[in-house]
Amino acid sequence: MQPVDAVTADVEHWLRPDSLLGAIGYLVIFCALAWLLSRALRIGIETAVSHGEHMDRTAANFLRQLGVVIIWGFVLAAWAHLVPALRDLGTAMLAGASVASIVLGLAAQSTLGNLIAGISILIYRPFRLGDLLQVSGPAGPEIGTVELLSLGYTILSTQDGRRVIIPNSVAISQIALNLNAYASGSALVVHFWVVRESVRLARTLAMDLARDQRAEVIGCFVGHTEPAAVELSLAMRQPADPALRARIEVLPQRLAAVLASHGVASPPGKDAPMLVTA
Repeated sequence: MQPVDAVTADVEHWLRPDSLLGAIGYLVIFCALAWLLSRALRIGIETAVSHGEHMDRTAANFLRQLGVVIIWGFVLAAWAHLVPALRDLGTAMLAGASVASIVLGLAAQSTLGNLIAGISILIYRPFRLGDLLQVSGPAGPEIGTVELLSLGYTILSTQDGRRVIIPNSVAISQIALNLNAYASGSALVVHFWVVRESVRLARTLAMDLARDQRAEVIGCFVGHTEPAAVELSLAMRQPADPALRARIEVLPQRLAAVLASHGVASPPGKDAPMLVTA
C-alpha cells in the first residue's frame, strides 16, 4: 500500500496549482477547454450561416472572432486566478477588463449602440437582404432595397441610384414598412400627387375607391416629397380576372374625379394619376 500512497501523494503534489508542474498542467487543461469552446462556437456560427442564406458572412465572422477573444480572455484570467503566484495578476486582469469596459462604453456609446443593434437585427431579422423598405430620412420618406447588412450600418439602394446609409441603432428603433409584396413584380400601382395638407384624406379616398372596385389593396405609400406636394403610390395585387383588370385600368381617371370631388387639389405642374406595373 505504501507505493500506491507515495504515487498518490506525488500526483497530488504535481496537481497543486502552487507548484510549477501543477501550474503548467492546469494551463494545458484550461487551454484545451478554451480551444474546445472556440471550436464549438465556430462550428455553431458556420452552421447558422450555411442554413441562413440572408445572414451576413462578414458579421458572422466578426462575431466568431469576438467570441473567441472573449473565451480565451476569461479562461486565461481564470487560470491566473487559480495559480497563487498569479492570483494578484488574475484579479488585476479582471478588474482592468472591467474598468476598460466602462471607459470604452462611455467613449463609444454610439458605436456600441450600433453594434448591439446590428447583432439584434441579425438575430431577430426584422428585414433581410433584398427586402424593399420605406424608412424616414432627413428629407422625408425613402424607399430602397436592402443592399448590405453589417454590424454597424444598414444600406439601402434607391431606384434613382442613391445609397441610404442608416445606423443600426436608428434602423432598429424607427418604424419601417416592408414593401416586398409591392416589389414582387405582381402589383399594379397608381402614382398620383396631392398637396401636403391632403395626404391623409387622399390615402383614405384612394384605398376606399380601390376596394370598391374589388381590388386587393396592398397599401398606399408615400413616395417622393416636396415642400408643398407629396407623391402617393396606391399598390394593388395583379387580378386574375380580366374584367377586374379592366376596372382597375380606369382607376386613375376615377381617382382623379374622386379627389376633385372631395376638394383634394392636384399640385400645379404635376402629372395626373398614372397606372404602372411594379
